[in-house]
Amino acid sequence: MAAGSPAEYISHHIQNLTWGKHPDGTWGFAHGPQEAAEMGFVAINVDTMFWSLLTGVVFCWLFRKVAVSASVEKPSRWQHCVELVFEMVVGSVRDAFHGHNKIIGPLALTIFVWIFLMNLMDLVPVDFVPYVSHLVGIEYMKMVPTTDVNATFGMSLSVFALMIYYGIKVKGPGGFLGELAFHPFGKALLPVNLVLETVSLIAKPLSLSLRLFGNMFAGELVFVLIAALVPFWLQWALSVPWAIFHILVITLQAYIFMMLTIVYLSQSHESHDSH
Repeated sequence: MAAGSPAEYISHHIQNLTWGKHPDGTWGFAHGPQEAAEMGFVAINVDTMFWSLLTGVVFCWLFRKVAVSASVEKPSRWQHCVELVFEMVVGSVRDAFHGHNKIIGPLALTIFVWIFLMNLMDLVPVDFVPYVSHLVGIEYMKMVPTTDVNATFGMSLSVFALMIYYGIKVKGPGGFLGELAFHPFGKALLPVNLVLETVSLIAKPLSLSLRLFGNMFAGELVFVLIAALVPFWLQWALSVPWAIFHILVITLQAYIFMMLTIVYLSQSHESHDSH
């Protein structure tokens, strides 16, 4: 599994299980960060895909189970939790979204719960899953999808695609391009407007992905550093307080991603001419 030195231990625990095309033309798993880097874009992080799909299935199964067994007279604890989350999302959409689109509510709910569940995997002890994976012959295994920048970029680019789609659908091609070309300084400074608005547009998915990735990767790295550098008998005393604090972080990051998605899509449904 992990090698003896702290540096090798840390390197092992932050390496994804990567499958792709080697420089010699063969396909297979990467045996270390160097081989993974050499694969370039012709590769996929299998562990990221597995855990993200698994948490997505858990999300769908749990909410469907609650919906099927929902009761007004005797609601279960899970029903109370789902209702609280649902009410929070509905309130957030009502406050931040100023257009008319039935997909925003379900999208916001999916984003919040799915990202929360992916983030929640960070609370599993750092050696548990790698050890079990090692026993079955899998060399690397990271179980927190949001610590993989490819996953966070994938989600943010999906939001970006929706922003462009609804921006064009609601405002029309002319209105969408007009906002890029004529705001904020009018037609006289069209080149300046294009540069400012294009940079602002591209910065949205970039910041959306890097904020989530940076916070979750940093949180995971703290757990790994505690396991690598602190004596075993002291790890519990340090990991538990950090885990308790991290519960706030994983919830906050899911909420921020959801709220920014709502705000960005609300902007795509609005026209500057209406203000």
